[in-house]
Amino acid sequence: MTALAVLGAGAWGTALAVALSGRHAVALWARDPGQAKAIAVARRNQRYLPEIELPASLQVVSDLEKAIAKAELLVAATPVAGLRELLGRLKGGTLPLVWLCKGFEQDSAALPHEIVAAAGLRAPSGALSGPSFALEVAKGLPCALTLASADAAFAARAAAQLHGGRLRVYHSDDLAGVEIGGAVKNVLAIAVGICDGLGLGQNARAALITRGLAELARLGAALGGRAETVMGLTGAGDLILTATGDLSRNRRVGLELARGRPLEEIVSGLGHVAEGVRSARATLARAGACGVDMPITTAVNAVLEARLSPQQAVEALLARDPRGE
Repeated sequence: MTALAVLGAGAWGTALAVALSGRHAVALWARDPGQAKAIAVARRNQRYLPEIELPASLQVVSDLEKAIAKAELLVAATPVAGLRELLGRLKGGTLPLVWLCKGFEQDSAALPHEIVAAAGLRAPSGALSGPSFALEVAKGLPCALTLASADAAFAARAAAQLHGGRLRVYHSDDLAGVEIGGAVKNVLAIAVGICDGLGLGQNARAALITRGLAELARLGAALGGRAETVMGLTGAGDLILTATGDLSRNRRVGLELARGRPLEEIVSGLGHVAEGVRSARATLARAGACGVDMPITTAVNAVLEARLSPQQAVEALLARDPRGE
């Protein structure tokens, strides 16, 4: 049994805390004291995961120092936008850290591991990623994830700690490749949602997913990722789930954009973060800096920024000159 602190009480952080609490001593930290108290009393996260009753063994706290006091491993469950602030509160701590967030930071276009490096963390760290809807994980349905770290020994050790029950955890030392898959798939899921919302058919959906995977592979290679990672759980696996699954928030954004709803209205109605909306422009900026062509990502950005309608974006993609695959 390992003492774990899950830092962030959103849907995914809560779900993972629930899934791990049967085998480990888990503390779930919520930044908002009111939210922490409400969850602790109701034994349910009414805002982010109302369907799931929390196990009695799961401790819910709002005091960060109390949450990490006995922890052997920290799990950062904030969005990318909150990671830098959380790391600042940890003050370059010495406890091993795994983060769950996916995407490029809006302002800096940095990947999570680059944010962590800039924070001066003095402990081994890595990303836990893969095709995983929070509700299914919390319900105890089977799920396979990858824990990636530049420190291969830490990746293997941390994966072994988290592996078990209905969670199958692989390990990898391709940290950049794993993170790029998790970042780009959210943007591509918006594209597939638009495609489905416009009723363009399953042929078009398959083409978008396949060509999207090619975009992901190009950016992955430019930033040091390996080809086999792109075809693994955190690349193709996560893309397929996020682009086609009914629980996908990013897919839902695309569906609603295709129906003509304003982006602000869609996002406010989600009740959760859709990382693809936040990181789409940063993804394109990072690709541009590397000289990587990402036409689907470009089209999604144009729709999100209201420079093209969903229909115009589709026509722009179809009008591209033919080329080798």
